[in-house]
Parts: sequence; C-alpha cells; structure tokens
Amino acid sequence: MTGLEPVVVAARRTPIGTAGHAFKDVSVDRLAARVIQAVARDVAGRPVEDVVLGNCMGPGGNVARVSALAAGLGHEVPGLTVDRQCGSGLAAILLAGQAVRAGEMDLVIAGGAESASTAPLRTHRRAAEPYGRAAFAPDGHPDPDMGPAAEALAAARGISRERQDAYACRSHAGALAARDGGRFAAEIVAVGGRAQDQRPRPLRAASLARLPAAFVPGGTVTAANSSPVSDGAAAVALVPERLRAGLPGMRLVAGAVVGCDPALPGWGPVPAVRRVLARAGVDLGRVAAVEIVEAFAAQVLAVTDALGLDPLGADGERVSPDGGALALGHPWGATGAVVVTRLFTRLVRAGAPPGTLGLAAAAVGGGLGVAALFEVVK
Repeated sequence: MTGLEPVVVAARRTPIGTAGHAFKDVSVDRLAARVIQAVARDVAGRPVEDVVLGNCMGPGGNVARVSALAAGLGHEVPGLTVDRQCGSGLAAILLAGQAVRAGEMDLVIAGGAESASTAPLRTHRRAAEPYGRAAFAPDGHPDPDMGPAAEALAAARGISRERQDAYACRSHAGALAARDGGRFAAEIVAVGGRAQDQRPRPLRAASLARLPAAFVPGGTVTAANSSPVSDGAAAVALVPERLRAGLPGMRLVAGAVVGCDPALPGWGPVPAVRRVLARAGVDLGRVAAVEIVEAFAAQVLAVTDALGLDPLGADGERVSPDGGALALGHPWGATGAVVVTRLFTRLVRAGAPPGTLGLAAAAVGGGLGVAALFEVVK
C-alpha cells in the first residue's frame, strides 16, 4: 500500500426519468450539477481538483466543465468529458482513479450525465435529415444497433424469451422493493422536486409474454425486457487513501476497459470482468456484490451465464438485487456511474465489513466492456 490507492468516499445520483417525461426540459449540465453539488457537500472542506464526466449525446462544449461551473465549484476546476458510450460513467471513474493513483489529484469528482430529452439532433453537412446515431465502427466492420445486437447475443448464447422476461420482472420487483424500503433514499438527489425514479412498476410474466418482438421479427427481445432511453446523472468522489481521514468508502482495486467483436457488443463485460479479477488475483466467488448495467435482459443473462452467476436463482442477492437499468432506466453516459453508486449504497451505506468486494460492469456499443473491482475500507 502506497497511500495513493483511490477510494470512493461519496456517491450520489439523480432520480432517473424516461426520456421526454420527468426531466424533459432539464439540460444535461443541470442534471450533472445537482449530483456534483451533493457529492462536494459530502466531502466539504476539501478542494475539488477536477470533474470527469461521461456523456454520449452532447451538446458538447465539454459537459464536465460546464457542469462544474453550474455546480459552483469555481473557475479553477477544469473538467474532462469522456465518451465510451454506455460505459462512459464507469470509464470516467476509472480515469479519475488513475489520476489519484498517480499522485496528480487529491480529490476528483467523477461520473456521468445524459439528457436524451434535450440532446441536440445531429446532421451531416448538406444532409436533408438528422442522423439517428453516430457510427460505433467504421465501414467494413459490423455496426449493429443495440437492439438487434442483443437479439444476436441471445441467439448465440441460447438465452430464451422466458428467461429474459423473468429477469425483467425481477428487476422491476427489486427496484420497487428497494424504493419502498428506503434503500434508494440516501443516494438520490432530488431534481425539480422529484425524488424517485419514474419507471419501476409491477410487471407480470403473463403480460410480458404477449408483447411482440421489438427489433427482429420472431425474436426474443421486447420493449419490456429492454431498457428505455432515459435522463439522469450520477457522480462519486475519489481521494487517495492517505487523505481519506477515516471516511468509509470503497477502494478501487482494479479496472479494465477491453474490446470485443462489435457484432456482439453485449459480450464486452465478460473479458473485462475476467481481466479485472485476474489483475486483482481474486476469484469471483469472493465478490459479495455485483452490479451490471442492464441494457437488455438478454445481455445480462449472457454475461452472467458466462461468468457462472445465476441472478434468477442462487445469486439473486449478489447480482443487482435492487433492480437495474431495465427498471430504473438507462441514461447512457451516466449509467456506468449509477451502478457504482448502487454498490456504494449496498456496501458502504449498508455497513458491509472491511474487505468486502464489489464489482461493477457495463457493455458498450461498438464492442467494448468496462469493469471495476472495489473493496470496502473503514
């Protein structure tokens, strides 16, 4: 131990709203500013040296810098915006951790923010219409939209429609139970008077079974077992161990960003998790809490199957027991930071003993995986 090991000592998120609804008029910097302010208060008295935020859809202009100024941090706090698509929020935390571990920063606020509702439409010069999304891969490489890619992964890994629907029901049920039990209260920062996530609702497997395939005729991926386009933000504070000053937190043990076949981007967490565990010299059996970004039920089940986890059975209390993006929503640039915030609540706020391990992971369009391993310190 050098004293430079990065430790997450605070973590907050906004409620998550479905695009076009709860936060339809709230810009991305306003969403981010709320969590930045909250995290800065949680570590009051310490100067923030940088803000690193993931963001996918713009509007550009260095969202992290704009958000830092909107949060009132002062002109001296610079800001860095990261785009690793759906892994951006988690990748931002890893980058902040690297700066702390290198001894270059003593307090960094990192996370992500997305406002799909207010993001600008983008148009190529001389084009008549805006384009739907940027390319995830160049010509000559597979570049599927995420829905068809989830279908392809489900087919490749034998993930049935019944299991996907069961997982979606589980996610919503877990989120409702967590909300009603107050397990989200300490992590959520209200925005515009809203202090609860908009989307979670009771689901019945029989009702889900009647829904048509959403992306591929006769397929297994539906609107119910897919995450919605969403708005939200999340952020954490990282400090070196030598400056933790007794604050409980999660030490960032190891992180990894890897590439995989862009035709099957949902597979990315598998090699990312394996690399993180190998670097840390840890067996997955030692990890008490796992949070995987739930872009699609098919993707989560393919990943957990490959890793030897059973979220619908024996590992129900280890893997996202309070629901995830299927129930809460999937604000792309923020969602990787949301899962770290969820780990912080499950481990640090819940009083897990020192040495308890937690794992966060996300799949990324274009064929990437991001993962991070944390350890409780007190």
